[in-house]
Amino acid sequence: MIEKAAALGAVLAAGLAGSAGAQADLVSIESGQLRGVVADQVVAFKGVPYAAPPVGDLRWRPPQPASKWQGVRSAADYGHDCAQKPFPSDAAPLGTEPAEDCLMLNVWRPAGAPADARLPVMVWVYGGGFVNGGSSPEVYSGDQFARQGVVLVSFNYRVGRFGFFAHPALSKESPDGPLGNYGFMDQIAALQWVQRNIAAFGGDPGNVTVFGESAGGSSVHTLLTSPAAKGLFHKAIIQSGGGRGGLTPGRRVSGQAPGGPPSGEQVGLAFARSVGIEGEDAAALAALRKLPADAVVAGLNMMTMFTPTYAGPMIDGQILVDEPGKVYRAGGGADVPLMVGANSMDIGFSMARSLDEVYAPFGPARRAEAEKAFDPKATGDVRAVGTLVASDTMMVEPARFVAKAWARAGRPVYAFRFSYVAQSMRGQWRGAPHATEIPYVFDTVAAKYGQALTPSDAEAARAANAYWVAFARTGNPNAAGLPAWPAYDPASDRILDFSNDGPVAGPDPWKARLDLIEAVADGK
Repeated sequence: MIEKAAALGAVLAAGLAGSAGAQADLVSIESGQLRGVVADQVVAFKGVPYAAPPVGDLRWRPPQPASKWQGVRSAADYGHDCAQKPFPSDAAPLGTEPAEDCLMLNVWRPAGAPADARLPVMVWVYGGGFVNGGSSPEVYSGDQFARQGVVLVSFNYRVGRFGFFAHPALSKESPDGPLGNYGFMDQIAALQWVQRNIAAFGGDPGNVTVFGESAGGSSVHTLLTSPAAKGLFHKAIIQSGGGRGGLTPGRRVSGQAPGGPPSGEQVGLAFARSVGIEGEDAAALAALRKLPADAVVAGLNMMTMFTPTYAGPMIDGQILVDEPGKVYRAGGGADVPLMVGANSMDIGFSMARSLDEVYAPFGPARRAEAEKAFDPKATGDVRAVGTLVASDTMMVEPARFVAKAWARAGRPVYAFRFSYVAQSMRGQWRGAPHATEIPYVFDTVAAKYGQALTPSDAEAARAANAYWVAFARTGNPNAAGLPAWPAYDPASDRILDFSNDGPVAGPDPWKARLDLIEAVADGK
C-alpha cells in the first residue's frame, strides 16, 4: 500500500500536459520570475533569495527584503550555505562553499501540479548545533516529497556568530530590538516568504508544516513558542530536538540571571576583545562589521562551539521569550498538531568517570532502580551506561516531556522513536545514531548509502516518508497501508517505533528509564 501511495504521487506529477504544460519550470513571485529545473516529474527551484544579503551594514540586523530583479532568474543551483567552518563528520555534508551572502531558499513541487493546486507545504529546518548546517546537502533533497504531492521548502539561516550574537553597541543601535537571535529571525522571515509566495508554486499557505532535526528541532520549539511566528505554520514535527532547555539554558541577551550563564552581551564583548576590538560604542560595532567573515567564524564549529566567545541562542523577549520547556509547563505553545521523537542511540554527552558519578543524579534512594533500568546485565561499563543516561536526558525523555505537555493541553500529538539501522551498519551501531533518520524521512537513502542500500533500507524510507507526508496533509500521520500510529496518551505511553522489523506501535519499553530521568528533571 505504501507503493500505491507513491504511485498516486507519481500520477499527480505526471500530468505535465495539463495546466502546467511547457511552463512547468516558470513561476512569478514577489521579487520577479524564476525558472526552475524539471527532472523525474519534479520541478526544483534553488537559490531563491528570501531576504537581502546580510553583509556589511546588514551584518547583525534582522533580515531585510530581497531586491527585485528584471527578466527571468535561473533557479537551477543552490545558493551559498551560510558562513561557517564545515564539520568534517557532519551526517549531511554541505554541497556549496559557505559565504555570508546566504539567505536563499529552495522549493520542490510536482511537475504536473496546476498553479492553483493548493498542495500541502513542508518547510525544513536543518540541524548543526546552530554553528553548522545548510540546505544544500544531498540527503535534504525534496524530490521524493514532491513526488508524493507535497511542496517542500528548505532554506538557509545564519549560524555561529553571524546568527547568534549580542553586544552592547548593538543594543544601543536597536534599543527596541529584536536582538541577538538573527538565525531565528531568518527562519521567521523564510516562513513569512512562504506565506506570501508559496501559492505561486501550487502550495497552500494555509497548510504549512514546519519540521527540523537537532538544532532544527530546537528551532521548531522556538517557533512553537515565539509570538513572532504565530500563524506562520499549522503543524510541526520535531526530530531529536530536546524540549526541556537549550544548549545554554537561561542565557539572556543582556543581564545575567542569578546563577545563569554570562549574558550574550558579555560573550560578544569577549569575542570583540579576542579580535582586538575594545569599547561598547558605534565605532566598536563598525569595526566588528568590517571584520572578514573568516575572522568572525574564527574556527567555530560543532567541535569548538563550547567557547566563551560564542553565545548561541539567547532569551531576547521578542523572538525567544523563554526556554520552551517553561512555556510548555505553563500550557503554552502553538495550538497545532505535533509529531515528536528521538533516535534509539541519540546524542548525549557524559563526563562521568565512574558509575557513582553516572548514578549520582538519581540519589541513593533510586540507585538500585537506576542500575536495573540502565544496566540490566550489570556490565559496569561506565562509558556505555553514562552515554545512555546522557542520551535519555538530552533527547529521548525531553521528547516524551513535550508529548505529555501537548496531550495535557488537548492538542493532537504523535510520539515516535527511530530505531532502524541500515543493514550495512548493524555490525557497527547498536541503535540509530543522532541524525540517521533524516535520509529515511526524506527518502534519500540511496544518496546516503549508495551500493550498500538494501531493499529493507528502501522500504524503511518509504514508510517514514509516507508517515511524514500523511501528517503534512491532515495533521494525522496515519494513512492506508501503514501500521496504525496511535495518538500519544500519557496514561498508555504508546509510541511508534521505527524498528528494524518495520514500524511497531506499543507501550514505550523504555518507560522505567525515562521515568527516572523525568523525576530528576522535575526535582521529584
